[in-house]
Amino acid sequence: MPLSDENATEPETISLTEDLMHEHGVLNRILLIREAVLSNFSLVDSLRQGGYILYARHAEATEGIDQPYLNFQNCSTQRNLSEEGRRQALIYGELLRSLRIPLELPISAGPFCRTQETAALAFGWENVQVNPFWYQIYRLSDDLNPIEQEWILSSLKSILEIQPSPGSNTVIIAHSFPKEIGLGEIPDMGTIVVKPYGVGKGYEVVTQVSLEELNIKNF
Repeated sequence: MPLSDENATEPETISLTEDLMHEHGVLNRILLIREAVLSNFSLVDSLRQGGYILYARHAEATEGIDQPYLNFQNCSTQRNLSEEGRRQALIYGELLRSLRIPLELPISAGPFCRTQETAALAFGWENVQVNPFWYQIYRLSDDLNPIEQEWILSSLKSILEIQPSPGSNTVIIAHSFPKEIGLGEIPDMGTIVVKPYGVGKGYEVVTQVSLEELNIKNF
């Protein structure tokens, strides 16, 4: 009989443990969502005040490859945006407008077709200015000598120290970085939020935000 009683109570014990684990898991998810919402609202509120740089990687680009004889004037020699990438770029611009984040124009974009098209789809061709320097970020993935790499990173630092006009934010559409170099790896249409402190005064990397995280309506 004791064996029978023990078997009778075991399912109830297991059920109670599973219920507690489930409740604990739900509570953790609620707390994580709450933290994400508060963090995102705080970030958006700060961006609405201006004074930041939004360094974004171009949207998904899986069409073609970058040829050895790459020509910035000929998109067929480059890797270009996919349809999904074009959708991402459109959403990015719409999100920043819907969140009422003030932007300083023109938008700075790298010379590749994929960086220019990303910026144009998000903000309009008339608001895009090509900066050849952003090609140098692309080159960081090559086997550069230390002196050349240091020059690129030093030049990047100087650019990221420049503060935007009061009440606005600077937007740069360029490339990801190699792991643990510069601003680090960035996903398609991901954004590094930078706080510049002025020429010669440095800058701070505030956070990295994916396209999905930028859309607070997802929470």
